[in-house]
Amino acid sequence: MRWRPELARLGSVVPTRRRERRSLLLAVALVVLVGAGVSTAVLLGRSSRARDLAGTTVHVRVDEYGRLRAFDVHYRDLVRDHRELVRRWAIDYRAWNGAARTAYVLLPAWYSRRRNPSLPLVISPHGRGIEARDNLHFWGGLPAFGPFVVVSPEGQGRVLTRYSWGWKRQIDDLARMPAVLTQKLPWVRIDRRRVYAVGSSMGGQETLLLVARYPQLLAGAAALDSDTDMRARYYAFPQLRGGLRLQRLAREEIGGTPATIPSAYRLRSPVAWAAAIARSGVPLHIWWSRRDRIVRNQREESGRLYRLIRSQKPRAPVTEYVGTWAHSKEFHASARLPLALVKLDLIRLNEATPTPDRIRRTSPTRFR
Repeated sequence: MRWRPELARLGSVVPTRRRERRSLLLAVALVVLVGAGVSTAVLLGRSSRARDLAGTTVHVRVDEYGRLRAFDVHYRDLVRDHRELVRRWAIDYRAWNGAARTAYVLLPAWYSRRRNPSLPLVISPHGRGIEARDNLHFWGGLPAFGPFVVVSPEGQGRVLTRYSWGWKRQIDDLARMPAVLTQKLPWVRIDRRRVYAVGSSMGGQETLLLVARYPQLLAGAAALDSDTDMRARYYAFPQLRGGLRLQRLAREEIGGTPATIPSAYRLRSPVAWAAAIARSGVPLHIWWSRRDRIVRNQREESGRLYRLIRSQKPRAPVTEYVGTWAHSKEFHASARLPLALVKLDLIRLNEATPTPDRIRRTSPTRFR
């Protein structure tokens, strides 16, 4: 287990009225820091940071049992860069094939062995070709605003690591993450009733397959700009830069082409699991863009999956969000990832949820 101290800070910040005196606010921040077991040297040792905190208030609400409650936040606060509000851990685990792999964990900076209420967990599979630790960058300081925990495992496909493309044993490993986290960081208490999955691109594909195969695990999921039909993706790869290499990697990972082993491609395709997703009862949010230039023709990828789920069960708790962003650009703390988390009820605002521009939302209520 490794702690990344450079990200260790505290809290959730919200704007205050200008007339409030800075000295009082700084005193409040110091009291909360000390209560959370964070050294005041972190604050006082950096005058510029002290000046920044002087214009904000740290709100940590505690219920009658001493458990931390959700922060009071405004949406405008979520989209700012708050990476200082979280800290990162790296834990080792064994993949399905026995290979040593690393999972990266984001925790609110105030969370500690002495102050460790039970928190929701978000399993976040990484996208195609990127490192799991890089996947954490997209989350910024959002876990502090829930509060919740994020785990992003390295993963292991049938053959490849960063190109697992929904391999069934990789999905099994994702489902084990709550247990892995409890084993490696026993002082991190997970609310097993509130385990979620959120991913983009290949991470969205594996999120959807997790919903299909382990519905009892999840309280909700969001899949953004996902691959949903691996056969179609294989034949579309040549349209991308480096597409022939992607086809080669797909043959290596999956074991052949869609023509030679169609069933292997089908099992990795969420569209083939539409009936299971519809039956799962897991609240699911599907985000896709009409201008996606990576997973092209998303109307026949994520859009098709949404229509299939709807045809299987018109009142399934699935919501569709359609926009015009570039591939996976909305999967970022400064973009629309905060909105996705608000819609999953992982973050609660003390104001009305803003209406996103250029997004068409289709929810189950339209079909009742």
